[in-house]
Amino acid sequence: MTLHSEILEQPVRLANLLSMQRKKIENIAQAIRRRDPQFVFLAARGTSDNAGRYANYLWGAKNSLPIALATPSLFTYYQQPPKIKNALVVGISQSGQSPDIVSVLAEGKKQGNLTLAITNEPNSPLAQNADFVLDIQAGEEKAVAATKTYTSQLMAIAMLSAAMSGSASRWGELEQVSGWARDALVQDQKISQAAQRYRYMQQSVVLGRGYNYATAFEWALKLKELTYVAAEPYSSADFKHGPVAMVESGFPVFAISPKGKVFDSMQNMLKHLKNDLRAELVVVSNSLAALELAEIAIPIPENTPEWLTPLISIIPAQLFAYHLTLAKGYDPEQPRTITKVTETH
Repeated sequence: MTLHSEILEQPVRLANLLSMQRKKIENIAQAIRRRDPQFVFLAARGTSDNAGRYANYLWGAKNSLPIALATPSLFTYYQQPPKIKNALVVGISQSGQSPDIVSVLAEGKKQGNLTLAITNEPNSPLAQNADFVLDIQAGEEKAVAATKTYTSQLMAIAMLSAAMSGSASRWGELEQVSGWARDALVQDQKISQAAQRYRYMQQSVVLGRGYNYATAFEWALKLKELTYVAAEPYSSADFKHGPVAMVESGFPVFAISPKGKVFDSMQNMLKHLKNDLRAELVVVSNSLAALELAEIAIPIPENTPEWLTPLISIIPAQLFAYHLTLAKGYDPEQPRTITKVTETH
């Protein structure tokens, strides 16, 4: 099994997660509603942290649950955890091994809060410290760079949101995710050819906003860990407040800009980058207007609802990072200096 094969595996994994875990997730949602937490206290690292960024927007927008991102070092090195009251404490970790993430759940439970682990390892230390375990069932992920575990985490977060809201229509949209993911993979060869254009790229920025703020961070992470490009993620709003000054003619900018609430804001930024600053744009979108601004246009299925676009938009981004790694002459199976499981304290 290779990184590429794990990227291609995602539609099947997403479909299986939906069919096999829906009932369990509905039961978890029912328990959460009974406890009526006032906020979510969430701990994660790396790719899982980017899944947490998605939860921050989704659970806030669709479930009226504010999210506080934990500072795990307070629980380990400083040993001065904050008071956590009336919270749902959530740990997200592919391996469930990181001691600092485990410590947040353990302390949250000790202080009397409901705890939830979202993990690919249901027998991990993280799971053992949780009242509820949401097994993302992505199967063994051998590649160092996380792909299918990331989209499975997003799917689990989206399913829990739908279950907490009790919306039948949102479940109907979730049933289409695997098909949209399959459609996104059709562009594999096109993306392979497009990546050649950037084989000498050393730096870039990645822009997203709203639900796809998470996608910007995850795309940038994949570029860093696989291609060693200094890729910096930004909200388009934050980018406008200073960092845009780095852009000059030909500077590569990657953007995720699907239709939705933040589209006009993103579109204004893309027009400024293209027309005024002459940046080189790679755009993932389901809007023709956004795609027309790009040197490299990567469409996603047009009818993907905004709240689910992060599950789909990251797939061509994963393919781009994979093919750019090959174009640069690096080994996507053995990125330098990093390993599959990173345990932080």
